[in-house]
Amino acid sequence: MAEAARKIDLIDARPSFTQADADALNARFEGVETTEMLRTLFAERILGKVAVVSSFGTESAVLLHLVAEADRSIPVIFVDTLKMFPETLDYRETLIGQFGIENSWVVTPDLDVLAAKDEKGLRWSYDPDGCCEIRKVEPLARAKKGLDSWISGRKAFQSQTRQNLPRFEVEDGRLKLNPLGDWTKTDLEAYFEKHQLPRHPLEEQGYLSIGCEPCTSKVLPGEDPRAGRWRGWDKVECGIHTPSTPLADPDDPANQPVF
Repeated sequence: MAEAARKIDLIDARPSFTQADADALNARFEGVETTEMLRTLFAERILGKVAVVSSFGTESAVLLHLVAEADRSIPVIFVDTLKMFPETLDYRETLIGQFGIENSWVVTPDLDVLAAKDEKGLRWSYDPDGCCEIRKVEPLARAKKGLDSWISGRKAFQSQTRQNLPRFEVEDGRLKLNPLGDWTKTDLEAYFEKHQLPRHPLEEQGYLSIGCEPCTSKVLPGEDPRAGRWRGWDKVECGIHTPSTPLADPDDPANQPVF
């Protein structure tokens, strides 16, 4: 019996998805309209236990509306770092109510960890990576336990670190879906207009990418949309996203079959 239990543990510990699965899904849904793709994925239960992760920032309404139109029961996870703008917290309530989202989760940092590693709440000012780790990365990792896949709102145009973003990728055996990966800013604006989606109240003030209040500033004309995040630091990501595995180039000799 003990031997059988050990075998079960080994099976359960295996990754739910592999890169080959992501490649197959990228091929299957290439060119498929985003709404149709989401409805198919949810209807066929391809993603297993899935949730959306949203920052409720300036562009978040598009992804949340798309998911809600496909299936309002899909959970939406929000990491409240306890450093968020009050306007972001209010915006979250607005979108959840307007879109009829049925399952909304809020995860916060571990208070014991904050007491030990950020007692004065100023770690952001001298160690932004460490601050993100305890306030965002760890709480989200905790929230994702038990999920087979998760949905991200990343777009390729947002920064150089997000170029060649595939729709499907794998992180730690968990499938990650980027439905808006190939959307442009024009696409997003058109969707906002078509569906009359509410805007984040700070956007009109020049905040184009919104995270925690201490580490978010206004974006100047001509700057990268994420230039207002961690201004003055050599930092462009909070740490919840690992480098993507881009779509394979069929014309690359390295991807040609060997006979």
